[in-house]
Amino acid sequence: MPDILSVKNVSKTYGSQRALNNISFTMPEGCITGLLGPNGSGKTTLIKIIMGLISDFTGDVDILANKPGPASCGSVSYLPDRTYLPEWITGSAAVGLFADFYCDFDKKTAVDMAESMNIPLNKRIKTLSRGMQEKLQLTLVMSRRAKLYVLDEPIAAVDPAARDFIMRTILSNCAEGSAILLSSHIISDIEPALDRAIFLKEGEIFINDEAENLRNENQTSLDGLFREVFKC
Repeated sequence: MPDILSVKNVSKTYGSQRALNNISFTMPEGCITGLLGPNGSGKTTLIKIIMGLISDFTGDVDILANKPGPASCGSVSYLPDRTYLPEWITGSAAVGLFADFYCDFDKKTAVDMAESMNIPLNKRIKTLSRGMQEKLQLTLVMSRRAKLYVLDEPIAAVDPAARDFIMRTILSNCAEGSAILLSSHIISDIEPALDRAIFLKEGEIFINDEAENLRNENQTSLDGLFREVFKC
């Protein structure tokens, strides 16, 4: 299978502090990769580099043979770790905005998904809870027919009862032949979906292997392995 994402020898510093050190991995189509690590491990920095939001790094990133930027934006659907929609617009207006901006956006899918998650599209975003705002953003992101979905902490703001439903929504709505890079520090809820796991520790790749291999070799779940690797 061809690689959708290739990251080679990526490093990033903030002043004298090294945020990422020599990160390398690839993602083929059809692969769901967990980018796992505690807060401050470098997950969001790496995602911002992949999305072209940070350009002053060393190394190479390719998305379908394109560098991060305008050429790659049409292939990538991105869920950031915080709300970015204008708070004064309604959910329906946000759906219309995505429909105007992205040619691969499926408006009917967005409306149906919003209904399944009980998102009131007639209300202004500022009146919605943080969890509901996250659900709305996820609806918009997963209604695109992208080749790569980059999801930064998609279940962090929702209650535990809703997490399984959110994960099912992600898996059932991604485009065929795509790949998903899923960042999280809540491992137990995303583990069943993962084909591969990358553990980031202090800006370096500590583990990079298929999820089933890790479970077999360590005789524990990914969540158990995560707790062992990152225990205080």
